[in-house]
Amino acid sequence: MDHKAGYVNIVGKPNVGKSTLMNDLVGEKISIITSKAQTTRHRILGIVNGDDFQIVFSDTPGIIKKPAYKMHEIMNQFINVAFIDADLILYVVDITDKKIDEETIERVKKTNIPVFVLLNKIDLSNQDEVTKAVEFWQNALPESTVFPVSALHQANIKFVFESIIEKLPKCPPYFPKDELTDRSMRFFITEIIREKILLNYQQEIPYCVEVSVDAYEESKNLINIKATIYVTRDSQKAILIGKGGSAIKKVGIQSRADIEEFVGKKVFLDLNVKVDKDWRDNEDELRHFGYEA
Repeated sequence: MDHKAGYVNIVGKPNVGKSTLMNDLVGEKISIITSKAQTTRHRILGIVNGDDFQIVFSDTPGIIKKPAYKMHEIMNQFINVAFIDADLILYVVDITDKKIDEETIERVKKTNIPVFVLLNKIDLSNQDEVTKAVEFWQNALPESTVFPVSALHQANIKFVFESIIEKLPKCPPYFPKDELTDRSMRFFITEIIREKILLNYQQEIPYCVEVSVDAYEESKNLINIKATIYVTRDSQKAILIGKGGSAIKKVGIQSRADIEEFVGKKVFLDLNVKVDKDWRDNEDELRHFGYEA
């Protein structure tokens, strides 16, 4: 039996639903999902195995046109790599977004890699608009295949998945067949905590935050986790903690519940908040947080 395997890299602007699509295709919650833009900061692999295939999905950050920090530059490098090592590119666009990303379209045109354009959020549109959007993208990228989808409602996702398998090259698996991702347990704990911050705080707070797991001790019935949330200013620290610690307590309760579901065991979670005003531009700090091109 011929085995198929390949890298399927998911690209697109922020807030087009890439992370939801990634989780739908993998069948597990691998990437953060919120309504806020730029929630994905790292390149995250999600591995799906069948008897005769292995798909390595790669969720990348949204393309940042004007990087403000060293962190943004490294995030854009993750996207550059995604265009280089892919066997198939899933270019996700929001069908409700009227601003066309000409730069990315030109970049996709120049690649020799097969491209699927996924017109996401069709549940927010009507049939006439969907038909027009399909025609537009078929003209804009004539070598691509266009799929109208709704990641939120998993509409057409199964057909996309089957079409991906058809495009995979004949190849042995890249990863052991029992692996789900290339990321560690600590990474997913930091992402769960960061997701709760994105959901609970407004304005600049979520975008100034990074999380580090400082200790992870597992016994038979309990996992003890110590994590630090880094912010860039004292005022942000005060907002994050809240009056009498009420805000950070809420984040801790929500995070612990999701971590327990993820690891399948009781968790004790100790959260601390520290100020590190330059972490987004400090290369040593960025490496500590996993930002390496």
